[in-house]
Amino acid sequence: MVRTIAVSNEKGGVAKTTTALSLGAAFAELGSRVLLIDLDAQANLTLALGFEPGESEKTSSHVMLDNESILSVSRKTDIENLDLIPSSSRIETSEQYLPVRTNYTTILQRAIRTTPGLPYHYIVIDCPPALGAITRNALAASDLLLIPTQAEYFSAYALRNMMGLIRRTREADNPNLAYRILVTMLDRRNRTHRNIHEQLRATFGSGVLNTVIELDTKLRESPIAGLPITQYKTAARGSTQYRVLAQELMEYAKETENQQAA
Repeated sequence: MVRTIAVSNEKGGVAKTTTALSLGAAFAELGSRVLLIDLDAQANLTLALGFEPGESEKTSSHVMLDNESILSVSRKTDIENLDLIPSSSRIETSEQYLPVRTNYTTILQRAIRTTPGLPYHYIVIDCPPALGAITRNALAASDLLLIPTQAEYFSAYALRNMMGLIRRTREADNPNLAYRILVTMLDRRNRTHRNIHEQLRATFGSGVLNTVIELDTKLRESPIAGLPITQYKTAARGSTQYRVLAQELMEYAKETENQQAA
């Protein structure tokens, strides 16, 4: 069974791409086959894996706009068990052209569900920092929305719009969409960070993951090396915390499957 996770937040600079990359690599390290899908026109996830945006003949825009199949567009990376559907600036045109199509919010959902024998345990989707047609497609296609959030006022405030989009997606395209909030770039020495973290837990309860990602300069360095943190510095704090995150989400997936089977 393929589990699809969208990584999204309207607020930029919250370690969204870092989370998609590091989580995917941690899943792969733990033995799962993983597909990363870059849906951001900035193509930072593509860059972070050592690919030059624009060099790939087929990108995520070909899935969204041209009905190309998932497997025809995916590329192997240098990391075992980790494949990528790269992005390019062309994906931006999706925001203009998709809304005129019938059932445009479920194009990615159909692309994933109608591909027989997808050889992946997890699909992780890196979304743009906007709540338009592309992000709506990612949420419609996903079992879980992972929302990276800094323990800062503006980042926490942006959750209001994310919750509204979750409700609309559940009503229109994906009634079983779940969400979890991941606190990122946490500085435990900072009282404001600690207070907002506690407020998030008080407000969202089990919707906030137990795992937190603390500040780690190695997380900023790893994309320059074209490697996820788990390979760039295997013993770094960021590596350990993203492995713990992967394990927490794998446990969550098992619990969900058991509930559905019951």
